[in-house]
Amino acid sequence: MAFVDLDGVGATRWQRLFDDLEAEYDAAAAAELESEVATRARGEMARLRLVDRLRPATGHPLVVQTAGSITVRGTLSGVGPDWLLLTEGAGVEVLVPLAAVHSITGLGARSMEPGSEGQVAARLALGHALRGIARRRAAVAVTLADGSVVHGTLDRVGADFVELAEHPPGEPRRSDAVRRVRTVPLWALAGVRTA
Repeated sequence: MAFVDLDGVGATRWQRLFDDLEAEYDAAAAAELESEVATRARGEMARLRLVDRLRPATGHPLVVQTAGSITVRGTLSGVGPDWLLLTEGAGVEVLVPLAAVHSITGLGARSMEPGSEGQVAARLALGHALRGIARRRAAVAVTLADGSVVHGTLDRVGADFVELAEHPPGEPRRSDAVRRVRTVPLWALAGVRTA
């Protein structure tokens, strides 16, 4: 049986109905895709760590606020799994534990893929960086989480502490210059500045 449109209006009405249904389907499909993209973007963002945000900023200036209301300004020169290294200028470097960071200004929009730093870099934790400073026997200014600063040389670095031989700034570590040896838990460090 064939459809007969006696008044010529039925075909147009049917066409409008099909057009409306197709538009509704397209809108629903677009909304579903948009929702899926947003859900995936949130999932990807949830995987990012602070180090993944920091690594692309290497070579760029940052302002870091730390425990003790300390502000460190410098160029990001290194990132580890739980630390960052800023160069302030004139060869002064500041090793900042990520646990002491309260905020960072100056990060761009880029991030690195989580875990893309490699197995070796992922294992170069704060203790490793501090042991490098201790091996150099470099004079340091250690900023503690309460904002106080002590000067000296790192004598030993344990699993969760450092031992600092305190002596006047600018003097080499000599036994007669050492006033005392201070043991500091790593969680109490806000920064270690070397020249």
